[in-house]
Amino acid sequence: MKKTLLNLFLGFAMFAAVGVQAQETYNLTVFDQAVYYGMYEATVSEPIPPGAIRNSNSSYGKKLTEEQLASFGNKLTMTVTLNPLCDNYDRIGNVNMVLAPKGADTYVYNEVQRIEMGRFITPFMDMTVTNPNSVPYVYQVDNLTHIFHDENITSQYDIWIELEVYGYQGGPGQGGAAVEIPGCQGRNDVYMGTLEFSSTFDPNLVAENNFFLPLSYKYELKNYTLDGTDILGETVRTINFTLEQDVPNAKLYLITSNHGSNSGGEEYIRRNHFIYFDNQLVLTYKPGGVSCVPFFNYNTQPSCIYYDCSTNPAYPRPDTNAAWSWNNWCPGDKIPIRTISLGDLTAGEHSFKIDVPDAVFAGGQGYFPMSVYLQGFAQPLSTESFDNTDFSIYPNPVADVVTVVADAEVSSLEVINTLGQQVFTGTSKQADLSGLESGIYVVKATFTNGKVATRKIVKE
Repeated sequence: MKKTLLNLFLGFAMFAAVGVQAQETYNLTVFDQAVYYGMYEATVSEPIPPGAIRNSNSSYGKKLTEEQLASFGNKLTMTVTLNPLCDNYDRIGNVNMVLAPKGADTYVYNEVQRIEMGRFITPFMDMTVTNPNSVPYVYQVDNLTHIFHDENITSQYDIWIELEVYGYQGGPGQGGAAVEIPGCQGRNDVYMGTLEFSSTFDPNLVAENNFFLPLSYKYELKNYTLDGTDILGETVRTINFTLEQDVPNAKLYLITSNHGSNSGGEEYIRRNHFIYFDNQLVLTYKPGGVSCVPFFNYNTQPSCIYYDCSTNPAYPRPDTNAAWSWNNWCPGDKIPIRTISLGDLTAGEHSFKIDVPDAVFAGGQGYFPMSVYLQGFAQPLSTESFDNTDFSIYPNPVADVVTVVADAEVSSLEVINTLGQQVFTGTSKQADLSGLESGIYVVKATFTNGKVATRKIVKE
């Protein structure tokens, strides 16, 4: 990792975004049925979604405005919805967060820092089938709101969101939509994609001092080239980095999936993955192996994944894990975002390593795209609290002065807004909120006996 990138993210920052407070649900549609085109063809010149840029036939990007970033609370649901056009292959798709030069209207795809927010596998879909004619992928990504609100990042970079959908029509001798689906002959459009965010604020999840470090974006892990491994012949990748400060509540966010040809490319072979942090094993997992039948209805074009083609006629595979013991993922499903809790990390040298020792990649085919980033943030409200009967505040709603009522003496009082900002601090049992905007706030009281309590209030 380049030192310039490390220097960007190795500092802590209090939430400092200003603007709309997300007291109620905030909904944002980033892309609305954006049309995607064949991944192997020359870049098209068709119209692009309003306010977006086209990175390729498979990728659009759109900048989030300061007002939009400030409108997010600390709970975030991300939903991708695909509508079929002329594709019926199972391909990878993903949502990315991009850090691009501040104030620019575009960026060069390979010259910006990005993380993968979510990954999915497209189903085998027939656009002539209308029920269903869409497939949803839903992710809970609360941790990303801390990046949206981190002024240490947003003061230097614009945040863009990319929705990428890869597809291919097939053709003569290959099958696929171009020859199997009426109306698809001669076309190169593969999917329509919609990306929506829905955000709320939970006063019990207030956090501060966000830390964020990208480590890898879709690195193609494979053992047959030194571009894909640390040691030729082994499927292993180590990332070394330096923390200049301690990181509280650190977590790794990891996405991997297996891809390649049917003939030895590891796509349908399940392997143990081993994750190490500072040379200590922190996670072992084997992708897939569970029934894909819950996603069967999205696969409106028959395939030998959902049908057992070893018999004539082919029949649908049953809804048992044993019937799917060979698979790594389900077309129509999302790829897991694996969260690895590391606890509090100290400043200094650290390392991340992924190892898949049994991977073969017969014939030099296949790869495991691997994305991972490190994030940590303090959660000052997760301390011992009074019972409801021991601690209260009044009035609520409040117009000006709020008072804490408790058996213990107050040693300090804080008021925090929905963006995590401290908007009042004092040492008495009262807080004057008359100068604050209307909205939802959290009162955090620290008492002389060491206990801490929080309550949500409404400022009129």
